[in-house]
Amino acid sequence: MALLLVKFDLAKRVKLAQGLWLLYWLSVMGGILIFSMGLFFKIELRKRSEMMDNNESHFVPNLLILVGLAACGINAFGGKVCHDSLDTAKFARWKPMVKNYLCGCFAFCIILFITALLCFLVQVSLHFALAEGLKNGMKYYKDTDTPGRCFMKRTLDMTQIEFRCCGNNNFRDWFEIQWISNRYLDFSNDEVKDRVTSNVDGKYLMDSVPFSCCNPGSPRPCIQHHLTNNSAHYDYDHHTEELNIWTRGCREALVSYYGGMMNSIGALVLLVMVLEAADMVGLKYLTTSLETLTNPDNPESESEAWLLEKSVKETMSGIMEKIKTFGKGNQVEGEGGEAAAS
Repeated sequence: MALLLVKFDLAKRVKLAQGLWLLYWLSVMGGILIFSMGLFFKIELRKRSEMMDNNESHFVPNLLILVGLAACGINAFGGKVCHDSLDTAKFARWKPMVKNYLCGCFAFCIILFITALLCFLVQVSLHFALAEGLKNGMKYYKDTDTPGRCFMKRTLDMTQIEFRCCGNNNFRDWFEIQWISNRYLDFSNDEVKDRVTSNVDGKYLMDSVPFSCCNPGSPRPCIQHHLTNNSAHYDYDHHTEELNIWTRGCREALVSYYGGMMNSIGALVLLVMVLEAADMVGLKYLTTSLETLTNPDNPESESEAWLLEKSVKETMSGIMEKIKTFGKGNQVEGEGGEAAAS
């Protein structure tokens, strides 16, 4: 017995074809959005590649670009089939392709689901790439005269200003590295000498942060040096007072930024997958309603349409039987080839 059997007359078929045509072009628009978002995500990764030590993966944005292009092509073809479906002569040329097209759409839905899943999971790899990249980037902050690293200071400063963050995990990360180059240190100064000689690695460490960590919304002039020394500033206690620098780490800020972007893209891909599934169901009903006309010469005659010609159980049994037959055929061909070779 056919699954979800529905009866159609000419008016219903026309409405279904028109609705499907509109739905297919909505899916094309969804494909364009996926392509655009994949391109935007790729550009954003390239822009902050140094923040990830150039270890970021472009597999997901490349996949989004390909999936977006495929969605445009597949759904544009489906829209054309729906447009020609009410003309018997025009539909005749598409009829042999519909079954293979629907199988391709089903496979594409699976690809869309996997793509959406990857969009949600890519945040994990970004988290680790940013953790390592920001850590190394902060070490190279002072190397403004070293080839390959001369723009790291500018990149980090712009990142901290744009994302309102400071350091890798928090502002204290700057206390653990020397972020001022030796060329700008006066080694004849006793304080500088003491700091360098007191450090095991001979580094100039201090409880200070770069200017880009300053919060311009703070009413007090920025305190970026001697952050933990209460006596160095008037009416100041770093334990109780809200600091006028950004306290959020840049890793958290960037993961949140990219995570929000990927969650939105993942939701968009799932929405296009739902549209694609609706297109498949509608096209199946449309084609079967045209194939089962009681009087093929009269387009106004009634017809029946279904989602599956048999029940789900019978359909699955038929598919498994075909797979088994196909496997046995390959096995027989393989044995025949071996016998001929011997």
